[in-house]
Amino acid sequence: MAGNSQRKGAMRKTSKKGSTVGSGGQRRQGLEGRGPTPKAADRKQHKTYKGDAKKTTRSSGTASATSVRSSRATKAQLDVVVGRNPVVEALRAKVPAIALHVATGIEQDERIREALDLASEQGLNILEVGKMQIERIAGVALHQGIALTVKPYTYPDAEEVIGTSKLIVALDGITDPRNLGAVVRSAAAFGAGAVVLPERRSTGMTAVAWRTSAGAAARVPVARATNLTRTIEKFKKAGYFVIGLDADGEQNISQAAKSLGKSKVLLVIGSEGKGLSRLVAENCDVIAFIPMTGETESLNASVAAGIALFTIAQVQ
Repeated sequence: MAGNSQRKGAMRKTSKKGSTVGSGGQRRQGLEGRGPTPKAADRKQHKTYKGDAKKTTRSSGTASATSVRSSRATKAQLDVVVGRNPVVEALRAKVPAIALHVATGIEQDERIREALDLASEQGLNILEVGKMQIERIAGVALHQGIALTVKPYTYPDAEEVIGTSKLIVALDGITDPRNLGAVVRSAAAFGAGAVVLPERRSTGMTAVAWRTSAGAAARVPVARATNLTRTIEKFKKAGYFVIGLDADGEQNISQAAKSLGKSKVLLVIGSEGKGLSRLVAENCDVIAFIPMTGETESLNASVAAGIALFTIAQVQ
């Protein structure tokens, strides 16, 4: 109740008078001002901070994006052959492979047994996998319970093959891997030292191309050019005579070949439908055609390459 001085806490204790021991100035620093408060963007703990933390985040994001692009590039280069006949054909052709995947519990006919034997002879990993796993490997293709994963092809740079052979083939706009494989096979047959592809708007050395080459891809390097037009210019500076092959050419391929003498030759072949692109054609020393009789308007690119290579090889 009011005025009850005996209630606990009601009386205030007072210290005795006398000298007090000081801090010796040790607390003065804590009492001093620390200047104006920094801006939010300059305080590390604040979400708007623009210093090292943000830089680290940006750098980390870039590294992550780079790794994603790298993994996508690797995935794009991987090739898978599916189906019993295609797998057996690829193994017979000794396409460089990583592993043979066989679905658990499938009926083993003579093609499966041959695939297993060939894979074992070539020292490949033979993996028995579940249905869902082989479907992931095969994608939308009809796998028939078997798939062969193929090593990514290693392309040398186009500049690396300049000067390695007197006869080299360049392809402009060839998108069918079977055409590429057949050209590589013809190149090996007639002494061409390499085949050059542009990086864009061109097929690559897939398992189909390798199989079509009948093993020639193991002997003839397939190089890639970032820009085919500039690569042709570099071949010309290295002393190569550039012959473009096109149905609307200026000279018969035989006439063009006879005028070569012992010159080094770069034979450039366009696609069957569009032929040579404008810039590529403009950089050729001569545009040659293959004379044909009858109503056939054009030849398959790989057939045309074989004829032209044979013709040029006769004079070299």
